Amino acid sequence: MAGYDEIFRSSVEDREGFWLRAAEALDWHVAPTTALDESNPPFYRWFPDGELNVAYNALDRHVDAGHGDRTALVYDSPVTGTKRSYTYAGLRDEVATFAGVLRDQGVGYGDRVVIYMPMVPEAAIAMLACARLGAVHSVVFGGFAAKELAVRIDDAAPKVVVSASCGIEGSRVIEYKPLLDKAIELSDRKPTSTVILQREQAPARLGPIDVDWAEAAARATPADPVPVRSTDPLYVLYTSGTTGKPKGVVRDCGGYATALAWSMPNIYDVGAGETLFTASDVGWVVGHSYIVYAPLLAGATTVLYEGKPVGTPDAGQFWRVVAENGVKSVFTAPTAFRAIKKEDPNGEFVAKYDLSSLKYLFLAGERLDPETYRWAADLLGIPVIDHWWQTETGWPIAANPAGIELLEVKPGSPTRPMPGWDIQVLDETGAPAEHGVDGAIVAKLPLPPGAFPTLWNDDERYLNSYMKAFDGYYLTGDGGHLDADGYLFVMGRTDDVINVAGHRLSTGGMEEVLSSHTDIAECAVIGVADTMKGQVPRGFVVLKSGVDADAEGYEDTLRAELVQMVRDQIGAVASLKDVAIVPALPKTRSGKILRKTMRGIADGTEEAVPSTIDDASVLDTLRPVLRRE
Repeated sequence: MAGYDEIFRSSVEDREGFWLRAAEALDWHVAPTTALDESNPPFYRWFPDGELNVAYNALDRHVDAGHGDRTALVYDSPVTGTKRSYTYAGLRDEVATFAGVLRDQGVGYGDRVVIYMPMVPEAAIAMLACARLGAVHSVVFGGFAAKELAVRIDDAAPKVVVSASCGIEGSRVIEYKPLLDKAIELSDRKPTSTVILQREQAPARLGPIDVDWAEAAARATPADPVPVRSTDPLYVLYTSGTTGKPKGVVRDCGGYATALAWSMPNIYDVGAGETLFTASDVGWVVGHSYIVYAPLLAGATTVLYEGKPVGTPDAGQFWRVVAENGVKSVFTAPTAFRAIKKEDPNGEFVAKYDLSSLKYLFLAGERLDPETYRWAADLLGIPVIDHWWQTETGWPIAANPAGIELLEVKPGSPTRPMPGWDIQVLDETGAPAEHGVDGAIVAKLPLPPGAFPTLWNDDERYLNSYMKAFDGYYLTGDGGHLDADGYLFVMGRTDDVINVAGHRLSTGGMEEVLSSHTDIAECAVIGVADTMKGQVPRGFVVLKSGVDADAEGYEDTLRAELVQMVRDQIGAVASLKDVAIVPALPKTRSGKILRKTMRGIADGTEEAVPSTIDDASVLDTLRPVLRRE
């Protein structure tokens, strides 16, 4: 088998041949003969003469090949005490039936369907049913309030909204129906109907345009898959945290399916009959790609988990899921592991379960600090693979390709660019940055299959936001550097680089130092305005469980140690002298720390609290510290 270097070189030197060969992993209604349409840059289109149906590739073709009895999806919900499994044949039938429900509501090729669901199998069924009909789904994270749902309904203009009567957050039952009703009231572009999944925790009273999921499914005729063009949109996914008109990332059908099918065996080393447990939410890009589409395209088993990593009922839930389902690869966010580390720093729950099936832990969604990497690697004794990608890209930009060969691990780096991704680091003039020097991380155009071809109904914003900063490159918005071995180090968003007395410093580098202290569970560093130096860094740290912060002199001693560590490892120029011990850090529901919001509060320029915040009370507790009240 070819190694990473040879495969990457092939993807660059023979781009069209490489991806046409990768496309052979799918069943095409009309097989593509051309890989890339380059006639209108930067609006590139993959496999322009191909036709296929993504839902057919995810389900029917495995059944047709004689694998209908293989487990496709496992639903595990510790918050409701529910476990349920679907075979490929059973899931195919459920999807075909619900596609019939949507067809009965007037949904057809090219129509949009907004899906506003908790983490239940019906969310995946609704997504695949849309794909079966050639309709375009737009999943809105179930934690969004009515206003945020309304602006997404207005932008997508769905014919139908699919929702549930309620969701469950920890021990709280969140009624979705009142939120949906309010969102439709606020929307200018009303759906013609809504399909509601009734959950026993809080059944909803249905109104004039509401359709009961179970009743509609009982009378529906299953729908056959509709072949569509490779370049047709499969879904629109709105980026989290957007204000004003949301940015709807468009994902095409053929390029996306090809990239995902390639990534499963080559990056995640998961094939047919093996199990991937992705602990995320279907409302985020990770859930779209690696809970729903990629595992099913590969003929693997996917685990859909409703709950949190700790507290439901303990910090051992991930290990229980692995043991019970023979999971080969786990994929989640570093935040989840920091939460587990905080509650179970010695890994006592790991010893309670048989984890012999687990071969890899993949982490993404935010920067993986070296301390969390080392803790997880030592605890599990398996490769812990940091990898980096974005909502816009749909699949990993940089990773350690477990299915090709495991490359040397460098803590703090998501390793090297994946095939198809020509990643460079540019300075402010657009010139390549020297090895080890931070700059703007960019990808040379054209982007590989699976990446977004544009924004929904907003080509101009696509150009202005991503394509105009550096001619011929996609601006990722992240900063970092490449080392002499070609390893990429992503230090954070470019606005997380601060200027201290003329010195450009990465707050991610300071966070790396702080998180290495044995008492620190997680941390954040932000740059705040300073009359003398322009900006100075402020640090915020959360302690591990069991640390006695009330011991006499502890806080002063810890602060002194942390300040000295930064001075020793980064230099006096960092000027980090302000470190606060806080009970928690404010995060989005996808686990990203709200650094921009923290900076705004500290500088007195605070805007509205983002709708994506996980727990507003955390921000309320932190606000006096940020304002120095």
